[in-house]
This record gives sequence, C-alpha cells and structure tokens, in this order.
Amino acid sequence: MRTRTKALAAVGGLLLAAAGCGLTSGSPMVDDVKPGIVGQGRPLEGADLTVTSKEFTEQLILGAIMGIAFQAAGADVLDRTGIQGSIGAREAVKGGDADAMYEYTGTAWITYLGNSDPIPDPQQQWEAVRKADAENGVSWLPPASLNNTYALAMNESNAKKYGTKTLSDVAALSKSDPKAVTVCVEGEFANRADGLPGMQKKYGMKLPAGNITQMDTGIIYTQAAKGSCTYGEVFTTDGRIKAMNLTPMADDKRFFPNYNAAPEINGKTLKKYPEIAEVLAPITKKLNNKVAQDLNAKVDVDGQDPHGVALDWMVEEGFVKE
Repeated sequence: MRTRTKALAAVGGLLLAAAGCGLTSGSPMVDDVKPGIVGQGRPLEGADLTVTSKEFTEQLILGAIMGIAFQAAGADVLDRTGIQGSIGAREAVKGGDADAMYEYTGTAWITYLGNSDPIPDPQQQWEAVRKADAENGVSWLPPASLNNTYALAMNESNAKKYGTKTLSDVAALSKSDPKAVTVCVEGEFANRADGLPGMQKKYGMKLPAGNITQMDTGIIYTQAAKGSCTYGEVFTTDGRIKAMNLTPMADDKRFFPNYNAAPEINGKTLKKYPEIAEVLAPITKKLNNKVAQDLNAKVDVDGQDPHGVALDWMVEEGFVKE
C-alpha cells in the first residue's frame, strides 16, 4: 500500500482538508505552457479537469506532470494534489470529485480491489486491474515502466564486502554468515505478508529478531548508507538511492508486487474526453525508474519544488513549451 508520508510544505498555495474523500478545495494550475509533443491542436480546449495525487514526493511530481499536460492541451486544470494516504485520492477519482491521477497497479490490485496475491507479470497485472476496475467506473490507461516497489539496498562498502546482487544471494549469506545480514525496515514492512515475512518465506531466510531493526523510512536510507544495517528497505524509484550510492538487490524470484504507475481516469471523464489518452501516452511511455529517481532526488535531496521539477522536465523533454 503506497501511503508513505513525506513532510513537505504546501505546494503552490494549495489548500486541502481531510473530509469525506479528502478533497474540499484546490487551486487552479496557471502554468503558461503551450503544446509541444503533447497537446497539438489543443484537443482538451474547454475542458475543466481536476487532477489529484497522494502526498509523497513522486506523487506530487506525477500529479503536476499530468496537470501541465492537460493545460498544454487546452484544459483548465484544478490542482488537488497532495491528498494524505491512498484512499482519499482514489475515492476522489472513483466518485468524480477528481478526474485523473497517476496510480500504482499493485496498490489498486491489492488495496482497492482486495486481492491477496499479486500477478508477477507487470502487463498482466495492469490488464487485470484495468478489467476489474472498469466495473467501478474507473478507467486505466497503459502503464509506465516506472515500478515503485520494494527492495533491499546496501551501501557501496558492503556491496564490495559481501558481493550480493540478488535476494537469493542475501538468503545464501544469511545461512553462511548469519551475523552479516542485518536489516532496517519500516514497522509496516516488518509485519506485512507482502513485506519482510513473505520475502523471507519466498527466499528461505530466517533472520533472528535481533538482526531486524524497525525505524522510519527516511532514517532507513541514512542508516543503510552509513552501514549501520547491512540492508535497508527502500522504494525502487526513490532519489536517495542514487544520491546515497545505495545498491538495490534484484528480486530474482519476483516476490514483490509490481507497482507500475499508470493514469487512472474517472470513467465518465474519459468517455467525455477520450483525447486524454493521446495526451498522456507519450509522457507515460517516458516514465521509468531512472527518470523517477532523478526527479524525486531534485525534491528530496536538492530541496526543489515538486511542481517546478515537473515543469522543467516537461519542457526539457519537449512535451510542452513555455
């Protein structure tokens, strides 16, 4: 479930309050953008669209990217990004209080649609979500390769020392040198079936309780970078992985769910404005883990504004013109 919190100042004067689905007000997006690769012919001219997102860095950036694209295509856009938790933003799109957001396939499949077992193939996972969610009046456009899932990562020194590259390697190390495998994880990850317990079962590990330390997300990255724990739980698109020279272990048995980002659109909105699919397609295709890490780092490491980071990227990629 993607409900990670990152304390950020309000973006662009956006005012949000938790009530009902979590939306009570927003602010217009007023980027002075023109069509570039997207928006040619301004196919959304006259449309009033509301964009939403969850509150963590990546979601704020993706929400801004979507809103900027809609503006370039001619729409007036209301910015209601930054909803705390997953449910509020999701319910806003489902109920029609918002029109669109970038959501994660694994979150939809497990958290919203109530399935316990993820589908290993990312395209099949998206297809299953798309088909099931159609009954809820929610439409899914094709996904990005951006996959914001879990991983265990270690610092450069430990990577050289132990030489592990995959979770199978970590499992082997836990047997040959049990004291070497210490992990820092969030409390939720430590107890979830799709977290540490399930991972240990899948890979045949059995870490002693003394080798597992629970802490907040941000501290995990710092402690893993210092080597205070050999492996830290990270999210694969987090900009701090690159900034802190952390090396994620490959999930070679494909245990963790796929959390590919894809446009989630209110069904009635997409029926009224089918051009949305064409507007977003080239942008979604461009989004991958490296792009996400770079953009996220500009906010989480360099302290830049998420909306500004999104706008700069859209201009640099030629999707829009200023």
